[in-house]
Amino acid sequence: MRANLACFTITAMAMLAPLAPAQDNRAGRGVVPCLNPWQRPSGCDTTPGKSAGPHDLTGVWTRTTGAANLGNKVAMTPAGQAKFMTNKPSFGPRMVPPALGNDPMGKCDPLGLTRNILLEVVDRSFEFVQLPDRVIQFFEWAHQYRTIWTDGRALPNADAEPRWMGYSVGKWQGDTFVVETSGLDERTWLDNLGHPHTDALHVQERYSRPDPTTLKLSFTLTDAKFYPEPYVSDVKTHRLNPEKTMDDKLETFCVPSEEEVFNKGIRDPAAGLGK
Repeated sequence: MRANLACFTITAMAMLAPLAPAQDNRAGRGVVPCLNPWQRPSGCDTTPGKSAGPHDLTGVWTRTTGAANLGNKVAMTPAGQAKFMTNKPSFGPRMVPPALGNDPMGKCDPLGLTRNILLEVVDRSFEFVQLPDRVIQFFEWAHQYRTIWTDGRALPNADAEPRWMGYSVGKWQGDTFVVETSGLDERTWLDNLGHPHTDALHVQERYSRPDPTTLKLSFTLTDAKFYPEPYVSDVKTHRLNPEKTMDDKLETFCVPSEEEVFNKGIRDPAAGLGK
């Protein structure tokens, strides 16, 4: 399956733009394929404003500025606050030892959409691969992905079966790629602080590429059952990561059997359990 995913990613990239060689000065690396229209045989033009295609999000992106969670001052409804208090994170002011918490990550459940786009795991990235009728967003942590349909379809009805990553559709508004997502499984958390959501959550993401090496992201969360008003994120800046674009990404699957060994050998003893 991993080999098929890697093959698919490489094939999809090849469909998007012709490859032109660029010299890589690192010893032993030889030439490196150029993946975007603004790249030239003599190198890649990264001058701000010189991008030949602001509607091309192709590449691997690492967050450089912007928060990795929603923060500690999010207004919640009584129902939202009650649910929030049942979640026991291992980060932030309410943190508990992981063995005493209930973060879904601790049992290898999928992180869900918002925690993936927040790139909460340090130095992990996401990749965009654009196809004629869809955009694939691949997340390095746990090798999760989602499909953003760009063929004009609408989001499914509210009674659609919830999914870990929901259902997503996208379109361009000027030079901003706007993604709408619904149908998210309420078992996921919004962030590593334990903010909850219901299955009525609606997420809007706004991506833009002001220059070849920069990607901007902001998002709005609407879930009236748990939050009295929409939550609007800060603007997060990502840099193009050419090393991960050209090399294999880290194989960071969450493997239940490995997690069990880690829990028995490290996590549980650290919390005084299993003695």
